[in-house]
Amino acid sequence: MPRRAGAAASPGAACDSGGAFPSVGGWGPRRAPRPGPAETPRRPPARPVPSPPRPEPAAAAGREAAMSLLSALVPLLRVYCIGLRVILHQLRRRFQPRCPPASVFPETSAQTRAGAPSLSPVFPTQNGKVAIVTGGTKGIGYQTVKHLARLGMHVIIAGNSESDGQEVVRKIKEETLTGKVEFLYCDLASMKSIRQFVQQFRAKNCPLHVLVNNAGVMLVPERKTEDGFEEHFGLNYLGHFLLTNLLLDTLKQSGTHSHNARIITVSSATHYVGKLHLNDLQSRCSYSPHGAYAQSKLALVLFTYRLQHLLTANGSHVTANVVDPGVVNTELYKHVFWVVKMVKWMTAWLFFKTPEEGASTTIYAAVSPEMEGAGGCYLYNEERTKSADVAYDEELQRRLWTESCKMVGISDEASRLP
Repeated sequence: MPRRAGAAASPGAACDSGGAFPSVGGWGPRRAPRPGPAETPRRPPARPVPSPPRPEPAAAAGREAAMSLLSALVPLLRVYCIGLRVILHQLRRRFQPRCPPASVFPETSAQTRAGAPSLSPVFPTQNGKVAIVTGGTKGIGYQTVKHLARLGMHVIIAGNSESDGQEVVRKIKEETLTGKVEFLYCDLASMKSIRQFVQQFRAKNCPLHVLVNNAGVMLVPERKTEDGFEEHFGLNYLGHFLLTNLLLDTLKQSGTHSHNARIITVSSATHYVGKLHLNDLQSRCSYSPHGAYAQSKLALVLFTYRLQHLLTANGSHVTANVVDPGVVNTELYKHVFWVVKMVKWMTAWLFFKTPEEGASTTIYAAVSPEMEGAGGCYLYNEERTKSADVAYDEELQRRLWTESCKMVGISDEASRLP
């Protein structure tokens, strides 16, 4: 039967219609919403990956300072370690029974000190021969000049102090009586001064039988030469490189088949720990006085070996050798730490060589008959010994030579040789 309007819905009808829902106008039949498709759960929005924090300027500066300290500390430790090894070796030799050094310095032998007549030198006299010694006013250089003059050589001191040079000339003449010694100004830190020295020497029209490259500086603070070179590299190495090349023609003319002219270059045991930075020979990237000094001494060894190769290839009657004087009590230590100065002052009498002892190998290389015709040797304690392995690298020798020619402004004639 028809349902009357306004009649209440039966419970069954309510269930059939899906239930009653409240409306604005009251309760009435309403259809439940159809279930829609299952919604995919939303992922939370991706969080942006934070960029790495930029280093603070203070932190970056701290790292740079640490790297700079490390680059200075490593060469320092290497130099002092090799120095300690040499000192211990010298100490061991000092207490070993051996022949006294009377053959080199007879006037200081035990017999002379006891009042007995001095022993005759083993080395032959060098009358008529001419030698140039750089840095001959002090230390090893002074002793070298004095003994060569005593053997009869005409010795020319090349130095950068006119007053010191003239005083040394006077002193050596008084001591040797017959010694012929003179002084010519030459500042190895100036390419111009070196060229002027060579011009003055050539004006004398005399031969040259021995060239001793002895002068040097050690552990100086960072500074430049007149030509803008780092001082260790510029004075210790480049100055002698230019001087030797400018005097080479005179040396070749003076040498004979039976009596070769000789070039002696003084290096150091520090070359064993030296590193040659061909891309930064002036130590601009990171300066260490110990590293710069060791590099200059390694460069001298490489230079000597390359020079001997070129002399042999040319058939020249000239030999080139390098000497290691050991750890010697000289004025070179004025730039070391005050602690080292204090230790040196207290112990040098025992651990260090005297300048006379330090000069003995240089004199041996300059005049000993045993070294006649022998070149390309590394000499220590008057004996041939092995230098650092890197010093025998012929490619490195060649590259250093070529670069050095460019630096000092001379032609690289060696480029046409093997």
